[in-house]
This record gives sequence, C-alpha cells and structure tokens, in this order.
Amino acid sequence: MLNRRQFTSLLAPTLLAQTPPAPPDLDWRDARDFTVEGLGFKDRKAPFDRLPMRAEGVVRQAVWDLSRDSSGVLVRFVSDTATLHARWTVTNKNLASANITATASSGLDAYAKTDAGRWHWLGIGRPTKFPDNTDVLAAVLPAGSREYMIYLPLRNAVTSLEIGVTKAASISKAPVRASKPIAFYGTSITHGISASRSGMTHPAILGRMFNREIINLGFSGNGRMEPEVTKFFAELDPAVFVLDCLPNMNAKDVEARAANCVNTLRAAHPLTPILLVEDRNYADNVFNAARRKNNETNHAAMRKVFAELKAAKVPHLHYLAAEQLLNSDGEDTIDGSHPTDLGFQHQALAFQKVLKKILK
Repeated sequence: MLNRRQFTSLLAPTLLAQTPPAPPDLDWRDARDFTVEGLGFKDRKAPFDRLPMRAEGVVRQAVWDLSRDSSGVLVRFVSDTATLHARWTVTNKNLASANITATASSGLDAYAKTDAGRWHWLGIGRPTKFPDNTDVLAAVLPAGSREYMIYLPLRNAVTSLEIGVTKAASISKAPVRASKPIAFYGTSITHGISASRSGMTHPAILGRMFNREIINLGFSGNGRMEPEVTKFFAELDPAVFVLDCLPNMNAKDVEARAANCVNTLRAAHPLTPILLVEDRNYADNVFNAARRKNNETNHAAMRKVFAELKAAKVPHLHYLAAEQLLNSDGEDTIDGSHPTDLGFQHQALAFQKVLKKILK
C-alpha cells in the first residue's frame, strides 16, 4: 500500500499539468486613450453614458437610467501584442437577466481585423463578479500588428475599462472613420436584448458591414419617440437617422408622436435621410390574436403617417416593412419578440438592403 508521500509523488505530474500558467507581464492602458465610438455627446456624466448629462431630469427617469448602459459603445486600437486582456468595472449587481446572457449584459466582446481587412470574432470578456472583472480576451495571438475592436456591455454601465497588452508591445489609436455614423433610436431590440454577446446586435453587425460608427440610443421598454428624447437625438449629425420605436408604442402613440419626431429631425437636418421602421411581427402572432392585432394596427398607423409625410413633401424619407425583419417561421426569437443571434442577423440583412441604397 502506498504511503502519503508515494501517493503525492505519483500525482505530482498531474497536479503540475493542472497548474495554470503564470499570467504574462502586462502593460495596462485606459481604453479612453484610444478610439472610442458610439458616444454621440461630449458632455457626459460618466465615461460611457449614451445621453448627455443635460438629459438628466429632462427625459423620463427610466430613459435616463437606461442611457447609462454602454450598448453600442466600442473601443478600437492597433497593437502588435502577443496576448490581449481586459479589466472593467460595472455598476449593476445583476450581471444577467431572464432574456439576456451575462456575457452580453455585462461582458466584453472582442474582434480583430484579418489580413483581408475583415472583422473576425476574437474572444469574450466573461463577467463573473460585481463590480470588478478581469479576463483574457485572447491568450495567444499571431505575430504582427493588427486592429482590434472591443464592444462594451449591453445592459450594464461601465465606469472604467483597461486593456492589457504584453510588455513592450505597441498600442495606439485606430484611425477615426471618415464616414458619418448611423444613429438608431429604438427599443429593447435596438438596445440588444437577447443577443448572446454585444457584437451580435443588428446595429453592431451593420457597423461591421458598412465600416461605420454606430450610435445606439435603444432604451429597453422605453423607445417611444418622445419629444424629450427626440430633441437630443436631433443634436446628432449622422449619415442617416433610424427610427425603430414601434415595439414600445401602440397605434395611438404612433399617430400622436411619429410625425412630430420626424419633423423635429427634419427641422434640424433638412437633408439627412430618415428611415422609419415598422414594428417587427411577433413570432407567435399566428396563434396569438392580441399580438397580431397589435402588429397590424401599429403597421397601419405608421404607414398612414409615412403617406401623410410624403404627401407634405417631407424629403429623404425611407421605410422598412415588418415582413423583412424576421423570418416567418418563428425560429429566430427567444420569446416571440426579442431576436436571438439568428434573428439579429436576419434584421441586419434587412437593414443592409435599405441602408445600402440610402448611403449611396
């Protein structure tokens, strides 16, 4: 029979193999030193807020609170690092919820550019505790300098983000994009519920498709074309305004607010294209009469407003119908309303078709 010392000596190679490697010696840099996108306003209360501090007390409290989430915000940089790490601090103890993963809600999502110049997924930053997290985004990288992009959390606020690169590695700002951004005002779907990670929302996918900055003003449950929010939306100067608020509105809301929202944007920007988006069809509306009626009345109200605006010769208006957004088989949502990654991909392709024409 083996004594304790003999047993331990037999286990030693196994234990040694299971011992994690020592962390590399890293240089840590503040993400704000690099190219940060998705922030439409300079006068922010916190580094990655999506509305200016002037909005507090002007927009409803729910909208203000949701605007602290860093959905759509990303940082881009160029480095020849051999490994890529990140550490970040969040403000919400709830790292996940019933219809969004912790990775999407409170984690990071990293991409790198290939030699062919395309964005390719690289790795995630897993949120495991509140408030501080550290993770390895990529443990081993090929030699050479390349551009990286890290998406911030969708449903949590980030107070700090640092990027860790190997000692002596170079790291610098990525070039600022020459084209104007695409600006979205929308609901939880625009916000990113229920993507599996923050780079898989349709606004994020479209940013990679068109190589443009995206400004995401999606407010979960609270995208309602409200004048208090619209006036801040109108301060932006994008290539196109996207209004995708119908999932949080009913027909009466559309009749009361949609034309005013468009006219506010048009008064501030006489020539900037505006894309009106219908309420996506609930995936279960084949069986759910109430949901089907809500879709139908919303669509009818929006089409009526669009026709009236066109008759009034409001220029540069465009329209995206519900039938194009999600597949008719009901397979691309988590709950009949919020898209899965498959649903977001379907939406991105639908938006790509109309935006390609607008952005010419």
